[in-house]
Amino acid sequence: MIKVGDFQISRVEEVVLDEPVELLAGFNEEIRERHRGWLEPDFYNGERNVFFSVIQTWILRDGKRTIIIDTSGGDDRDRPLSPRFHMQKRHLDRALLAEGVEPEKVDMVFLTHLHVDHVGWNTRKEGDRFVPMFPNARYVVSSTELAARDPERGAKERPPASWNTYLDTVKPILEAGLVDQVEGTENLGPGLDIIQIPGHAPGMIGLRVRSGGEEAVFIADVMHQPLQVYYPEWNSRYCENQELARETRAKVLKHAADEGALLLPAHYGAPHAGYIRSIGKNYRFEPVAWTR
Repeated sequence: MIKVGDFQISRVEEVVLDEPVELLAGFNEEIRERHRGWLEPDFYNGERNVFFSVIQTWILRDGKRTIIIDTSGGDDRDRPLSPRFHMQKRHLDRALLAEGVEPEKVDMVFLTHLHVDHVGWNTRKEGDRFVPMFPNARYVVSSTELAARDPERGAKERPPASWNTYLDTVKPILEAGLVDQVEGTENLGPGLDIIQIPGHAPGMIGLRVRSGGEEAVFIADVMHQPLQVYYPEWNSRYCENQELARETRAKVLKHAADEGALLLPAHYGAPHAGYIRSIGKNYRFEPVAWTR
């Protein structure tokens, strides 16, 4: 657990995936040896020459509300274009219960963007259909993201198989009337502000948490690996707008370093979050310490 003022942050893990080093185009043997001492064993495996990518869900609580940030990949999903998420049985629902999170008591689900590995447990399978996993929650979704993923709008020209993620994780919550569309500048209550962090995805949003003079920011996929703190010009191969992704990353790193804000990315290995410290014009990553 991490405490930020009156807020408590915890997480549940769906799976840790091997990510080919081609994820970051600038990675090479010289850079690997320069950083290997801190990359292993949590972020990189030298024997297999792969990064680790943690698929996880963040939980934010303040004693009054329980907020879920992203919902991982999901079970029972037809994902022909994403084999790592195709027809899996990883049981994140059980992990949530073990963390003390009852789906019916979740107040809000904050979706940073609508990629396959961030929305899977929006819904659960009931018979032959998908129904909302968190039936009493409001699902906060970027209006730009919704437009981009909708098969009848922005995704019209994409392969039909790519529509499955929208159809079984987004459409059911829309039809249930559980979605609050946002622009990315809204306040969600005391200490909670949405921020716009586009680039990796067109309408990607983050959540800024401030309480008791402390700050934390859930930054989704602004950075996939902590090496990007040292090489902020590097994008992942999944970033949809490469130049905008670089601009957003630079802003997020500067803000974190200037304000001492804790960054909580979506996919970092243990300890999954950390601080950004300035070294001249460059930065270094300082992992956070977790408490029981």
